[in-house]
Amino acid sequence: MLQLEKINFQYNNTINAVSKTQYDVHLALYEGYVNKINEIWTELNTAPEREKANATYSKYRGLKKGETYALNGVILHELYFDNLGGSNNTPSGAALTLINHFFGSYENWKEDFIACGKAARGWAVLAYDQRSKSLVNILCDSHDEGNVWNAYPLVIMDVYEHAYFVDYQNKKADYIDKFMSDINWDAVNRRAQKLAAR
Repeated sequence: MLQLEKINFQYNNTINAVSKTQYDVHLALYEGYVNKINEIWTELNTAPEREKANATYSKYRGLKKGETYALNGVILHELYFDNLGGSNNTPSGAALTLINHFFGSYENWKEDFIACGKAARGWAVLAYDQRSKSLVNILCDSHDEGNVWNAYPLVIMDVYEHAYFVDYQNKKADYIDKFMSDINWDAVNRRAQKLAAR
């Protein structure tokens, strides 16, 4: 049966955007998504009630809607924790080359990404859209709302209140500014290099 194991992310002294308390609270939420997707998959494997599937209401519909929400919650959080902190917080490498190519400059991208984060209720994602063959900043109000199919994520910023409220209360813009100087560009460049290899 399909099941996920959580990644054992650990707070360390390279993370400056959030405190250990904030990080640990956020990590517990991520672990909850891992537990929920496993619970949903177990239910889909054992008692999905497919014969009663209905677009207005059915157990199967609820499980399938929950599946995309929980699974995206897992994936987005894993990408977020992976690109937070690190020893290289200076834009560089393949990622910077792509950003400069598609946005004209790092500063242009940064300005747009910050605006995307301020406007989003859930996530701001820099991704390579394979249809337009370009980098785009994507605004997601929810784990399963705003996603662009077949887009490849490079930088992920969680802007749900749970990501920053312990440290920043309602000062979302302060959190975003701090996040921007705490991006792990080594992680982003690993993603960019995988993209280039495709």
